[in-house]
Parts: sequence; structure tokens; C-alpha cells
Amino acid sequence: MRGHGRMNFVVAVLPTFVLLAACGSTAQETAVAPNSSASVTTARLVNAASEPQNWLTHGGTYAEQRYSAIDAINTKTIGKLGLAWSLELDTNRGQETTPLVIDGKMFITTAWSKVVAIDAATGKQLWQYDPKVPGASAVRGCCDVVNRGAAFYDGKVFVGTFDGRLIALDAKTGAVQWAVATVPADSAYTITGAPRIVKGAVVIGNAGAELGVRGYVTAYNAQTGAQKWRFYTVPNAAGKADAAASDAVLKRAAVPTWSDGEWKKTGGGGTVWDAIVYDPELDQLYIGVGNGSPWNHQLRSGGKGDNLFLSSIVALNPETGAYKWHYQETPGESWDFTATQPIVLADLTIDGKPRKVLMQAPKSGFFYVLDRTNGKLISAKPFAKLNWATGVDAKTGRPIEVDGARYQTAPFLMSPSAYGAHNWYPMAFSPKTRLMYIPVQDVPFFYQQDAQYRYRKGTFNLGSYSDKNALPTDAASLKAIRASLKGALIAWDPVAQREVWRTAQPGPANAGVLATAGDLVFEGNPQGQFDAFDATTGRRLWDFQAQTQVAGSPISYSVGGVQYVAVVSGAGGGYGLTSPFGDEKRAKPNGRVLAFRLGGSATLPEYAPPPLAPPVIPAENFTSEQFLRGERVYETTCGWCHGPGANSGGVLPDLRRSGALADRATWRAILVDGILSDRGMASFKKVLSPADVEAVRAYVAAKSKALSRTEPRKP
Repeated sequence: MRGHGRMNFVVAVLPTFVLLAACGSTAQETAVAPNSSASVTTARLVNAASEPQNWLTHGGTYAEQRYSAIDAINTKTIGKLGLAWSLELDTNRGQETTPLVIDGKMFITTAWSKVVAIDAATGKQLWQYDPKVPGASAVRGCCDVVNRGAAFYDGKVFVGTFDGRLIALDAKTGAVQWAVATVPADSAYTITGAPRIVKGAVVIGNAGAELGVRGYVTAYNAQTGAQKWRFYTVPNAAGKADAAASDAVLKRAAVPTWSDGEWKKTGGGGTVWDAIVYDPELDQLYIGVGNGSPWNHQLRSGGKGDNLFLSSIVALNPETGAYKWHYQETPGESWDFTATQPIVLADLTIDGKPRKVLMQAPKSGFFYVLDRTNGKLISAKPFAKLNWATGVDAKTGRPIEVDGARYQTAPFLMSPSAYGAHNWYPMAFSPKTRLMYIPVQDVPFFYQQDAQYRYRKGTFNLGSYSDKNALPTDAASLKAIRASLKGALIAWDPVAQREVWRTAQPGPANAGVLATAGDLVFEGNPQGQFDAFDATTGRRLWDFQAQTQVAGSPISYSVGGVQYVAVVSGAGGGYGLTSPFGDEKRAKPNGRVLAFRLGGSATLPEYAPPPLAPPVIPAENFTSEQFLRGERVYETTCGWCHGPGANSGGVLPDLRRSGALADRATWRAILVDGILSDRGMASFKKVLSPADVEAVRAYVAAKSKALSRTEPRKP
């Protein structure tokens, strides 16, 4: 999936049978006094670690360790931490951004790819830019209309929009400086990841593998928007060259690893939807490549070949985009096992020798340490529960798969799954403790060959489907599956490749992580809690209730010598959009920017959710055939947004309570005619037949009837 992507399939299908059956400043900080935010140059970005009062780039510095060297907020003072200010956003859709702070100004992106500039000391909104992403484009997203952050360079703020544009804004006013379409018109591509600035260029990838696209990453001139280079991650299905930086290596190394199959219809996938990391010391750009399209290797490429560069980390020349080296984590991946998860750079002493390493904890469950000079494997060990492989071969670098994991002949209940042992949520590395702090989850998935698979343009093409009739139904098995749904924050020693401590989090979903010089680790959770942990022991030292899911990534900065910790709250994203937490029936509040300081005394206004509408029961009697057909269509097409089993997560409408359910004409007007497309409900005219549309209504009606039996009727 995209980062995001991949979590949707699990969300849509797995829960159907599981969830349902006064501060100081450091000397280092005060030593730097940049002229203004307009002076952010390549040199300043390279030396971002010398400006801990700022958060200049997505991961804090080019190493993307997400570590703050400010230590006024620490294990001794944490009890005095309180809310300094909050700013309510204009949507309750998912918020996954990492804020930037440049010389006292904060810049965030929000759902629908909006950009907001804020006074970082007071929370006052300075300006907001709305790219006016068409509502109908929401259907392209596997995991909500989220955005993970902006980039800043030379007085400009850069954002990738959900509908595939890259836009440069004046940092003072929010006025558009230039805009360029990075994807073909009317395609299934989206952008949810943050752009990166590399030597005067803006580098951006895209998402959409589930819907059938071919991945690539592109560099644009930061001053003009002119394209500098493009690198495709999978071969051209037409067998042609692209006049791109990837032409030579695709012909030489990738083409021989692909056989005939569905990838020639879907594009093959391999989207670069999150991890893009620049290494100024070695002058290399690392990209994390996503899953195949369709997921199922048996369908995608006849079960043959490694399918380069899927599930790979690829090193490129940042000036030209030319290939330098690659490491493929999961050859011939068949489970939505992406290598798009955050990449962290560091210098470690291993076996008594200094090594320049690249670290990643991808979906597959193995923690990888690579020599970033050449891509060679140093070590790989499980950091989470996994049953699909017994290890990684130290000589070949390939996982040692267990029999049956590829589900060719029989279903396979697998951990981890498409949701990932670790997904897009950023991990953090502390150079002080030498530990990596990883948000981990265990969400098993029942992989099975999809006997009814057929390519459908513009919608999900996975090639794997969980037939509930093939799942265990006894109480003991279901109880064991439910008990396996877990989330945790772990501290991981990347040299010894072992877990140091673990603290459980509610539910399997997780959030981004921040480590600080105050020996603290900050992380949010799905239940709306924002926590601080002791970095050496994992003991929870402080918490704050945000009233809604906190999935975004925290940062720390200072203004006027006062240290702040900031995070953005907001329900949604792949898991949060479809899986209820807390009061599962209630609409979720708008997201907020939250900033904390020692002695902060601000409070959040109380949120009063609107009253629930009763379940709607259509007058018609539907057939069992309609129900079964509707179940299949709904769970593979509609459940990604409206929730498995028609059980809304509280962000989007609960279809069981929709007045349109009672009227066939209105239902059709929404699903086919697209009368609500401007609000994000696109037309499915090209995907669903009239019989499919009515079958979905039959399925939702049955779920509504079941709901009505559990809710007391009002007198």
C-alpha cells in the first residue's frame, strides 16, 4: 500500500472477521542566529543539527533521526509540562503531518493537502493555503486524504497534493510561486508523503499501487519547478525506454526479474510514497520502494522472478537520478511488504569498527542495518512477531521463507501482514542512548488466493481475498486472533539487534515518535493520549488527553529560549478511518495542533459529539444472493473508507444510518451519478454495475437491521 497504502486492505477485511466475529536553552542552541527563514539554504539544511531550536526538514535533519538536542523538558521537569496553545483545524479527516519550525514560524500540512502557517510561540494562524483538491479524488486513497508534511527552502514552502501536484508557496504570504503536475491526468496516483529538498531540488514520490500504477520518484528545480530527472522503480510494461534516469538499470537488472502477468495491466506498483532520505556525507539519495500491483506475486508475475525494485531500498545520484546500488528486502513480495517505511542514517560501532549505516524497520518485521556506502547487509533480525520467515540469510540477504507463506494452495494466517509490523509512523533514534524507538503493531491477516480476481481500473487490485468461510470459527481460535491484535512502543538496540524495553499501547495502531536529549520519548496513540516515556526504561512519565486520535509525528523546538513539544491530532488514516476507537458510534472532532511547554496552563474546549441518527431499515426485502454479492463488493470497494462490515470509524458517514439507504433512487444517485462527489464521495459508475449497486444496499441494509437489534429504541 502506500504507506500508507498497505494498511487499507487489512483494515477493510481483517476486522470483518476479527474485530467484528520556564525553560532553558542549550549552549548549542544559542550559538546559532540565522538571519531569517528566507535564508534556509542547502548549507543550513546540511547543518540542521546545529539549530535544535528549529525543525528545518521532515526528519529534523538529513539523517532523519527525529531527535531534539534541547533538554529543558526532561525526566525531572516533565511533571510541569502543560498545554501552551492549541489551534483547531477545519476538518476531522486524518492528520499525519510532521510540523516544520523555521525561526519562530511553524508550517504544517493537513488533510486535503492544505498548508497552514502558525506563530510557533502563540499558536496564532498566519495564513492557510487550500489547493482545492477535488473531492472525488478521495476515492484514489487507500488510507484517507492525509498528508505527512511540507518542505522548506529559500523562502518557499513545498507541498505535494493528494491529486498529484507539487506546489511552491511564498512562506510569508502563502501565495503560489509555481505548481506542476507530477502525475498523468485522470490517473490513479496520489501524493501523501512529504517532499525533500536536495541540493536545490525538490524530490517527490507518489502512491496508488493498489489501484494500478507504476512507481517513480522525480526531482524538480526548487526555483522554477522544472523537472530535473525521474527514476522509475519497475520496468515499462510496453517494453520501451522512458528517456529517464532509470532506463539503463531497468533494462540490465530489473527486466529479467519480471515475467508475464497482471503487472502489465496494473503497472506493477513500486510506488515511493514515503521514505526519501538524502545523505550529504556520501552524496547519495535513498528511496524506499513499495509493494507490487497486484499484491499477489502469483498473479502479478506468474509467481516468477524477484520483481526489482519492489520492496527495495535504492540509492541514487541526487544530481542526475542515476542508479548507484540497491538492496531488496523481500524479493517477489506477495503481501504488500513495502520498504517505504522511514529510513534513518547514523554512524555506529559494530564489531569494534565504525560503520556508516542505514536502518529501517519495514512492514516485514525484520530490522535491517545496511552499510550505506554500498548497500551491503550488516544484520537483520526480527523486531516483531513474525511467522512467514525464519530469518534472513546473511550471505544472500534474502528472507528464509516458510512453506505455505505464499498461499499458493492454501490460505495462510500471517504475522505481520499488510498493515505491517511497523508502517509509516516515524521511528526515532537517540544518539545519546544509542537506541531506536519503534512504534510496533501486530495485526495478522488471512492471505488467500482470490479466485474471482479480475483487473478493475480505478479501484483496488490485490489478488488476495479473505473469505470468511475459510476462517476459523470456533470461539478459542477467534479469541486467540483478537488477543493477537496489539500495539507497542519498543526500544531497540541496532548494534546488538535486540529489544531493550517495551510498553504496550492500546489497540494495534500506533503513531510517530520523537526522542529528546532530556531522555524522553514522545508518542501518541489511537485513544487520543499523548505520552512521554523515560528513554532508558520505557516508564510512562506524563500523558495528555487530546480527545481524538494522535497519529502525527511530534517535534520539539524553541522560541525565545522556551522549549516546546508539538504534535497534530486528528482521527483518520488507514486504520483510524475505518476502525473505531473509544465511542465507536460518534463522529470525531476536528484535528488540532497542540503545543506544550513547561508551565503551560491552556485547556482544550470540551467536545460534544452530535446525536446519533437511528439505523435506517429499507422497506424492500433483499435476497440472500444479493447479500452475498453485496458483501463481496462492499468489502473490496467500500469498506476502505466506510469501515468493514459497514461499521464506521466515526470519521466518514455510517451508511447504516444514512437516509439514502431507504431509497433506491437516492442510493443510485450517490453511488452512480456522483451527486456528492464534491464532498469526497466519487461516482463508482465505471466500477460497479447496477446490480452491484443494489447488492451493496442489500448488504448495508442487513447490517443496519443487525444494528437496530442492539440499540435500544427511543420512546
